[in-house]
Amino acid sequence: MSDKLILPDTHSLADTAPDGRMYAPSAARNIDAIIAVVAEHAPQQGAALEIASGTGEHAAALARHLPGLIWQPSDPAEDRRRSIDAHAAGIENIRPAVALNAAQPGWSAEHPDQALILTVNLLHLIPEPDAKTLIAEAALALASGGRLILYGPFLRDGETTSDGDARFDASLRAQDPRIGYKDDWDVIDWIHESWLELVQVIEMPANNLCFVARKP
Repeated sequence: MSDKLILPDTHSLADTAPDGRMYAPSAARNIDAIIAVVAEHAPQQGAALEIASGTGEHAAALARHLPGLIWQPSDPAEDRRRSIDAHAAGIENIRPAVALNAAQPGWSAEHPDQALILTVNLLHLIPEPDAKTLIAEAALALASGGRLILYGPFLRDGETTSDGDARFDASLRAQDPRIGYKDDWDVIDWIHESWLELVQVIEMPANNLCFVARKP
């Protein structure tokens, strides 16, 4: 997956606490909306895998709000995993962060029977083949009836929905022409190609979307 991109939150990650925890302003802005969607659609109990947990702020908050789920945060970067574990300290239903590159085929075999798989603000940062692999592997990793939730900024019918989104998408493509906002209809197609059922596409604050899918 892509890394070392210059993103709006990049500057904040330099402010690392002594225990390794990092903070991203976007996490504080969107966490309440994400918790509401996950609480509505997630199973009451079972294993929950977060892909690309980043700073760990979402994982810690979700574990506190949804104690029936056993949360497994993940990230390919060691400094992020250290931050995740620092944010999760003292929370009983969250496991130590693991290294996971969700663009690598075959990872589902190491994370089977998930009741919930969540990824936040990732698909626009990786190439299209990696995004398709992530969804396909997530479908294999889900238990029957499990849910996949994808959150982030997306194109609508091939178009951005604000000047800010257009600038951000252009800045991503300038850094790596393989990445950038994915189209909503493409994501729906990838969900169906992985034999998942689309439950709902939810409009979120700041022009973001949540895709909720279910494994039959």
